[in-house]
Parts: sequence; structure tokens; C-alpha cells
Amino acid sequence: MIGQNTKLNENDVSTADNLTIRRPDDWHVHLRDGDMLQAVAQYTARQFARAIVMPNLSPPVITAAAGAAYRDRIMAALPEGCDFEPLMTSYLTDTTDADDLAQGFADGIFTAAKLYPANATTNSAHGVTDVANLHAVLERMQKIGMPLLVHGEVTDSEIDIFDREAVFIERILSGLARDLPELKIVFEHITTSDAVDFVMASGPHVAATITPQHLHINRNAIFAGGIRPHAYCLPVAKREQHRLALRRAATSGSPKFFLGTDTAPHEVAAKETACGCAGIFNAPYALESYATVFEEEDALDRLEGFASEHGPDFYGLPRNEGTVTLERQPVDVPENIAAGGTGIVPFHAGEQLGWRFAG
Repeated sequence: MIGQNTKLNENDVSTADNLTIRRPDDWHVHLRDGDMLQAVAQYTARQFARAIVMPNLSPPVITAAAGAAYRDRIMAALPEGCDFEPLMTSYLTDTTDADDLAQGFADGIFTAAKLYPANATTNSAHGVTDVANLHAVLERMQKIGMPLLVHGEVTDSEIDIFDREAVFIERILSGLARDLPELKIVFEHITTSDAVDFVMASGPHVAATITPQHLHINRNAIFAGGIRPHAYCLPVAKREQHRLALRRAATSGSPKFFLGTDTAPHEVAAKETACGCAGIFNAPYALESYATVFEEEDALDRLEGFASEHGPDFYGLPRNEGTVTLERQPVDVPENIAAGGTGIVPFHAGEQLGWRFAG
């Protein structure tokens, strides 16, 4: 809903001075652990009521007991009085205990389970080597209504890194959706028109999250005037045609697409090195970044659905009460954000965004 102090043309919400929407959720975050968790949790909690927390710690969160302990550490890291709920996920392995997983879901410890193909991204060495190993686990998840979250890339060295998402759809995901038609599947951080087409062609139990970075940048950003490590994430940004397809999907109003930042903090030294880590830290200005895209696409009236409604509806959770407001004011994104005695370069570093999160 648009702020009452604004006057809008019938077909133009971009003239608004402020934008008020139902309080949103982030359906894909990396909060890390230890000092980094202490430094970054506040940024997600400031803008979002809930967040799906990724389990790829070292060691990963593979049991309900580990999930409960990690949730406690997250809550302890939040500012006093913060109203934020971390939604925990289990890291699937070739030997996941289906009984423990189901009990964790029944007890409200786990909201979903995450499938990482082995070695697909940061801390995924313990991931699944063959989806066939998970057949019984996935059948159990389908039976109890537990969502499966998928990092959708193959890891074969002979497959070009820019093709790994499309090949994953062909080799693995299409079969999963066909063989387990009642299993809720979230195709996370999609990056290609192939993924958009797959999600749209699939039944109501398949949805996808889209990050702000994949709406803003294409693969040229990684090589603009040299190697740009802070534009490197996994899955990597793709060609311009794919970025445009993602923007159309996100702003379409389709309930199959919803907000998932995939915010992934790494200290500067871990990014600016000979073998830099993948991940973009976008939590501090996430809503401002999304609002910029929706405004550019003349779709500000659809931001609330994408940010606040489609996700909880798909997960079968209640929509949040309360609202947040974005004001049309310039915001200068800093070059560096202090974090745990080190620094993190945020997404849009050194740029100016046209929206300010007012709370």
C-alpha cells in the first residue's frame, strides 16, 4: 500500500514519496556463526520479520539438536528487544537420518531442508553426491509437508559454470518434480531464463527465490575493468538476457516468485585474495535494492506480494502483521561496513540508492 500523503496517477506508483508494505520476510540468508554472526544478524533483523537461515556452517547443521543450538546462538546475537524469528533448515547429506529430520520438523526446529550438491558452493563439501541417495528422505518430506530448498547447480568439471543451472534442471530437478509431485520445492536464487521457465511450467508445489544482485547485475560486473571479487557469488550472474528474465519474473506478480537475498558476508580479506570466496553481502540495503528494481520496472505496486505475501503463502505460514516503510530519499551506501574487527563490502558499495528504509 502506498503512503497516504502521496498523490498517484492511476497507472503510476513511482510518484509516491513513501511506500508502506506488510512486514516482509527473507527466504534465504547466511548468518554465519561466531563473531560474524554477531556482526551481521542485526541487518537482516532490522528489515525482516523472519528469515530462512542456511545450514552450511562448518560443521554443517545436520541434526535437530544442532539446529536448535544454532537458533539459540542467533537469538543471542540479536539486539535486545528485537522482534525477529530465524527459521532453521537442515543440511541434507547422503546419510541424513529421516527420523531425526521429521522429528525436528514436527518439533518446530526445522522449517525446511536444504539440498546442496557436493562442492557446489561455500561449505558444501558434505553435500549430496547423488540425489538418488535421498529418495527415502525426500519421500518422507513429501509425506509430512516439509519443503525442500535446492541449490540448483551441477558440479561436473566439464560443464561450463554458466550452464550449470540449466543442466541441473535437465538432469535432476525436472525428475524430482515429476517423481515427487506433492513435495514443496523452492528453487533458490535462480539466475537464468531456463529456471524461470521451469518454475512457471511446474505445478503449484514448485517456487523460486530471487536475489537483489541477480536483478541488478549480469556477468559483465565480475570483469568490469578487472576482476571484481565483490560481484562474485554462486550461482554466478549470467548473461543480460537472463537478468532481464529474472526482472520480469520478480515483478510479474506471480506467487511462484518471492524474496530471498542469499546475503552472504565474507570479510574483505576472504574476498580480495587469489581464491576469493563466493557471496554478496546485501542485507544492510536489501529492501532499498529491491525497491529500485521494482520502480525501474514500473511495478512498485507488486513489491508487497514479492516481499511479504508469496513466501509465507507458499510455506504455509501466516503473513506478518505490521508494516515497514520505504521513503524516497537518497541513501549513500558505504564502501565498507565494520564487522567483528574486520570489514565487509556491501552490495552497491559506493553507490547511491533512491530509497531509504524508514522502519
